[in-house]
Amino acid sequence: MSTPSAVCVPRVPQLAALRRAASVLPVLAVIALLGLPAEAGSGATPADAACGVVVLWAAVCTVRRARRPLTRTAAVVLGLPVVGIAVSATGAVTAGDAVTGLARYLQVFVLVPLAMVLLVRDRRDARLVLWALAGLALWQGAVGVHQYLTGTGASYQGADIRAVGTFGPSDVMGMAAVVASGVVALTGLALGAAPRRQRVPAAVCALALLVPLALSFSRGAWIATAVTCGAQLLLAGVRRAVKAFAAAAAAAVVLVGGFGVGGSALQERLDSIGQVAGAPDQSVVDRYTMWAASVDMWREHPLTGVGLKAFPAYRDAHASLALSSGSDTEGAGQAFRRQPLLSPHNMYMLLLSEQGLLGLLTVAGSWAALLVCALRRLRRAGPARDCALAACGLLLWPLVNFLYADIGGPSTVLTAVCLGLAAWWSLADEATRGPAAESGGR
Repeated sequence: MSTPSAVCVPRVPQLAALRRAASVLPVLAVIALLGLPAEAGSGATPADAACGVVVLWAAVCTVRRARRPLTRTAAVVLGLPVVGIAVSATGAVTAGDAVTGLARYLQVFVLVPLAMVLLVRDRRDARLVLWALAGLALWQGAVGVHQYLTGTGASYQGADIRAVGTFGPSDVMGMAAVVASGVVALTGLALGAAPRRQRVPAAVCALALLVPLALSFSRGAWIATAVTCGAQLLLAGVRRAVKAFAAAAAAAVVLVGGFGVGGSALQERLDSIGQVAGAPDQSVVDRYTMWAASVDMWREHPLTGVGLKAFPAYRDAHASLALSSGSDTEGAGQAFRRQPLLSPHNMYMLLLSEQGLLGLLTVAGSWAALLVCALRRLRRAGPARDCALAACGLLLWPLVNFLYADIGGPSTVLTAVCLGLAAWWSLADEATRGPAAESGGR
């Protein structure tokens, strides 16, 4: 009789932990599926399908709890983007564009963040999601470093050295976004009041992820990560910020100067950041040209824009001759492909051109409200300071990166998850972050 009981005892904590994490398991599945190889030109991905499961699971859990799911503030802030998105969908060029555009915008900016507010019940759930993001970043970063070292990455200046992870050259920003989000999440975990056994591994992993981030050759991701991590450090305390800046600078000197990570290509990419106003490369010229075209579209349709996914249809009529026909992509297992320029590579310009002032004020206004609420609650975070700093960072990073990028591609799902964590911290009931939520131990 003693043998069966001895076998069953070790399983009890495992089953209890699984049941405890059941609420956020669909979110973890979304993150895990982002680690799968992405097919070029594919539409919906397994991660997108998992997002649907997240939304359904949130609805089921809400019905089972039989209580008011959202505060009034949460309902207003998360519901605000629906107004601009729905209105601009009526102006889409085709019915197909209206449906796909509406589904994508609602998925990323409304449904998944709303579901995560309902599913993330306390700080323990939030930390689980944050470490899952870190694990995804480490996986994608490892693939990216291998690509650089073996010359199997995306093409960059004639050599297949650009780290793109499993996303491929068709979503060249995907790995950079994942790795940067991992750096931001780990920085928050390292700066909190959690035990040393969490803070030290988080800091080490964050520093390690700077290598694949550098090898992504993504200027926008570099700038957004530097701004976000700098803000997190300052929010955590000026003294700690100075020490962390010194450590990061020393690591950069050792990696780039000592080991030659990135070599001359990285140095040239860094130098190009300061040349955007003087002698910019063609990618920057294309970006400026499309920004000007976006403003021109908005001037013709100031209130509601040209309609969802309508930027490509209006682009040529508003862009100057300086715009190239597209960007060349190849490498990382994919053949040469001319990729058309279908967006202005600036989320705010995309909102302005396709959704007009109404869309910009409702969608971007929702982000601004989230940021204000997140920063207000940060002051009284207490033991949840690690979650607070990570959530604020995961909100700030896309807001800065949106100056140089927009949604699109398989990695877009990551934006929804990051906004979901930020929405949980900003808008969830205070009880989910109070001392009672920590009962049961870490």
